[in-house]
Amino acid sequence: MKYLVAVPIAFAAASLAIGETPQKIDVSSFPSQAKLIDTVVVPVPSEIFGALDRVSRVHWDQVLRATKDQAVGESQSQIALQLGLIIAEGFIAVQAQNTAEVKNIGGTVRKLSKALGVEKHVTEHANAILKSADAKDWITVRKELDRTLQNVRTAMLDLGSEPLSQLISLGGWLRGTEALTDVVGKDYTPESAELLHQPILLDFFHKRLASMPATIKKNPVIDDMQKGMLEIRPLVGVADGTQISERSVKDVNLVATRLVKSINAKIN
Repeated sequence: MKYLVAVPIAFAAASLAIGETPQKIDVSSFPSQAKLIDTVVVPVPSEIFGALDRVSRVHWDQVLRATKDQAVGESQSQIALQLGLIIAEGFIAVQAQNTAEVKNIGGTVRKLSKALGVEKHVTEHANAILKSADAKDWITVRKELDRTLQNVRTAMLDLGSEPLSQLISLGGWLRGTEALTDVVGKDYTPESAELLHQPILLDFFHKRLASMPATIKKNPVIDDMQKGMLEIRPLVGVADGTQISERSVKDVNLVATRLVKSINAKIN
């Protein structure tokens, strides 16, 4: 059996905004570029973010976080997590239609990619993001952000850095979860909270973190991520038919926010 995991804020926010809460998702409906990792299907953002065109009542400008002059982490693992965060932020900036922030994010993506040694894989996309943001061509910006994410992940794998590729995915999921719980928490309904029911996702990330090489696991930020996954798991792992409470939504937000801050903190 295949499971859908790593559902980003795009799908979640779009669903709650148009009053749809998927109980089951047919993974066979996702196109070929959706990636299968073990028994986990990870759809790329472009397949999901298209639904956000129908979102109108979410105030994305209030969800968006400024990224100008963001410092680069001291370790490869921290930088990979940061890159996931910033790409997720890019999708939020597109929804807010904030040209200046999209351009800041494009520059930050290039900076972080350079620190990971994969800048050549994002230069073309970064330039396209800047050009499209100036033209307010948000559809193209989304596509280029998605291509950036996929190319960086592929580059990491080609360099034999699968763990870093996984950390990029984790960073993106964390920022998406933080934003989602912020949105749901401000206008809670049991139906919208159901979007957080992702226990398999938490098990997946915890397993990946536990199997990281010792050189990566010794980084304190990885320990923070492992502990955070264990904290979130019971909050979103309720039995089918059981509601995720408003308190649980807020608690997930607190943990996700703390982990995002941990990723961006300077580690000595």
